[in-house]
Amino acid sequence: MGALFFLTILYVSIILNFSLAQDENQFIFNGFHGSNLLQLDGVAKIHSNGLLQLTNTSKQQMGHAFYKIPISFNSSNSSASITFPSFSINFVFAIVPELPNLSGGGMAFTISPSMGFNQAVASQYLGLFNISNNGINANHVLAIELDTIQNPEFKDIDDNHVGIDVNGLSSLESAPATYFSSEEGKNIRLKLINGVPMQLWIDYDAPHKKLNVTLAPATSKKPKQPLLSTAIDLSQVLLENMYVGFSASTGPTASEHYVLGWSFNRSGQAQDLEISKLPKLPRQRKRSELQSKMIVILPLAATVVVVLIMVIAAFCFIRRKKYKEVREDWEKEYGPIRFSYKNLYKATNGFKEVELLGAGGFGKVYRGKLPNSHVEIAVKRVSHDSKQGMRQFVAEISSMGRVRHRNLVQLLGYCRRRGELLLVYDYMPNGSLDKFLFSNEKPNLNWSQRFRILRGVASALLYLHEEWEQVILHRDIKASNVLLDADLNGRLGDFGLARLYDHGTNPQTTHVVGTLGYLAPELTKTGKATTSTDVFAFGAFLLEVACGRRPIDLKGQPEELILVDWVMELWRRGAILDASDPKLEGDFLAEEMELVLKLGLLCSHSMPEMRPNMRQVVQYLDGYDSFPEMQADLVMSSSSSLGKFSVDSLSTNESILPSGR
Repeated sequence: MGALFFLTILYVSIILNFSLAQDENQFIFNGFHGSNLLQLDGVAKIHSNGLLQLTNTSKQQMGHAFYKIPISFNSSNSSASITFPSFSINFVFAIVPELPNLSGGGMAFTISPSMGFNQAVASQYLGLFNISNNGINANHVLAIELDTIQNPEFKDIDDNHVGIDVNGLSSLESAPATYFSSEEGKNIRLKLINGVPMQLWIDYDAPHKKLNVTLAPATSKKPKQPLLSTAIDLSQVLLENMYVGFSASTGPTASEHYVLGWSFNRSGQAQDLEISKLPKLPRQRKRSELQSKMIVILPLAATVVVVLIMVIAAFCFIRRKKYKEVREDWEKEYGPIRFSYKNLYKATNGFKEVELLGAGGFGKVYRGKLPNSHVEIAVKRVSHDSKQGMRQFVAEISSMGRVRHRNLVQLLGYCRRRGELLLVYDYMPNGSLDKFLFSNEKPNLNWSQRFRILRGVASALLYLHEEWEQVILHRDIKASNVLLDADLNGRLGDFGLARLYDHGTNPQTTHVVGTLGYLAPELTKTGKATTSTDVFAFGAFLLEVACGRRPIDLKGQPEELILVDWVMELWRRGAILDASDPKLEGDFLAEEMELVLKLGLLCSHSMPEMRPNMRQVVQYLDGYDSFPEMQADLVMSSSSSLGKFSVDSLSTNESILPSGR
């Protein structure tokens, strides 16, 4: 009898914990204790205190949580009078970034005909879509996105917004994350990745075909004015039986996504959540407590106290000198992307040789793992003794830290110490592309992988030249500066020579920098880098990847010394496909190989005005535009790209060092 009583009490407790209404079309979860009505997948889980966690700090992961019972929205009975319901949703969420002010992706409330998202891409599509199904009407998906990354391809307004999405991630309407305060009579900004619980209301008025979305802090009442209000007929989007739930994903930098409570009503106003009963978020990771736990021991004698103070003073002096950084007041205006030298020193085990990833003319690159977050990073040490240009250089680094593209290596931040600058990047586990092309330490890349890398790097350059808020000239495009992530996707990196300038103005660079073999011939005359000189270097890169040869090969036959001239001669003889990398053993699509080789020659034209821009290059590679028919004789050889430099003095890795950098 006692056992029966205990089970009865336990059952009642569970029912009260997530307060499930009897009507299957409405429910409320004040926490998710013991709930078996949610379908979880990916990295999603429910904590012991009832907190629903969609993602953790794992990279490139996604998590979903859906109410198992389908909700009827649209009647399929053509003879019946169809009445589409007015529904209401209310939930409390929190997004906790792994690194301050660096988001790993957003989350979305979703109404979908299915709970399965096996084909979704984790990093870029909020765990809902992929490149092939994004935006198609057959999806029948409504999503309210809480987006913390600005993706130009989806026309995002910023990296902190709420959007209404139908069948894809290009929002019908979006707005910066704010809420209306009646007391102050204005909108107040909210930062989605501040790690603080917030509340979202979604209300659809079916008779007026109006969808309202309202945002506020979790402890605030529902504002009188919605954040978004859109006219939309959802009866044309949603099917008869749909599933409601949440989706979230992480990218190269991770965020944890939580749902604390959730209320839904298919045919009326959703019940208010009891904020005081919602589960608490996990405590934030503590910083190092080494300095905060200093214990003062009562002195046994005056002489012991003096000696102890002297020892501590000496230790602090040595320690401070070891980790001493260069900090100036003007750096504060460039944002919170500065890392401490102490953390970078620990991350790389003191910059030991065992952590060395590579070395070049502009410094050494070390693998590291941040001590608190365990995020893998790559740290580049660059010598820099130019005081005059340091402020401008740090400003450009700050700008590059805001550049985001799936085919760019993300610059996470920097650190200054004495005469050196340390740049912190995402770690790319497969290293640089040139090791796959020119050494036996990496496996051979097939043509499909190479073509995908070329398209990716071209897309990144288009973004740098035309799609970001300023024009960015990379000035050192080559295989050794293209890094491969875990999936062998190409990411353009090493922005040590990059220059920024405003759209519609002319760049002011006057120093020739870059690597011989990739330098446009006009650089040796004017010293002025342009988007066209980047295109020239990309042309050399196209030939490099397709042929498996460096632009200047001192070890080959004399007629093969300069790659572009050799490929040009093969084209004139009608045998251009003979230039393909022998490692491919002829296993490639002939039309793709021919396109890449001819496009590489056109980009390498000695006259800048004859070269295509990067938008045209992307259209050729993506098949949106046909490559123009032309004769080999009309495409001039660019052997003059060597300019005034002596071929006898060249080495395959020789770079021209930048003045004042």
